[in-house]
Amino acid sequence: MTARFPVEVLGAHNRADFSSGAATLDRYFREQVTQDVRRRATSCYVAVEAATARVAGFYTLSAGGVPLDAVDSDTARRLPRYPSVPVARLGRLAVDLAFRGQGLGALLLWDAASRAARSEVMVFALVVDAKDDQAAAFYRHHGFIGFASLPRQFMLPLARIIGR
Repeated sequence: MTARFPVEVLGAHNRADFSSGAATLDRYFREQVTQDVRRRATSCYVAVEAATARVAGFYTLSAGGVPLDAVDSDTARRLPRYPSVPVARLGRLAVDLAFRGQGLGALLLWDAASRAARSEVMVFALVVDAKDDQAAAFYRHHGFIGFASLPRQFMLPLARIIGR
């Protein structure tokens, strides 16, 4: 899959035709993401169809923190007793309608988790806010666990990715 859809840092890619079916995500990708990258507020990665150079999907990744008391007690027990736990935040993830059903969402999710786990800045987990029930089911299907007190916010402890 990665040979057909390599994932790379957003650059001079054509974003004008990207359509995920979610107007807010499409507008963000076409009009706002470059400013956020330039301001160092987020990083953006795109899956590009190798044969056509068309953007098939994208995600954003940034640093963040979550309150320790928001993490489930089993997980919190293994963490230092700081008020906040460092995380990588998956801000937005979308797949173009033309490429749905090809596993691109999972590819982008795995790429984000892998990048977060390889980061030289240590983070405990990849965190995401699910925009709706369908997104929540997608993240749960891929091993994310819910926060104790935050509905629709999920995390994937990166130790699961790197095998520690």
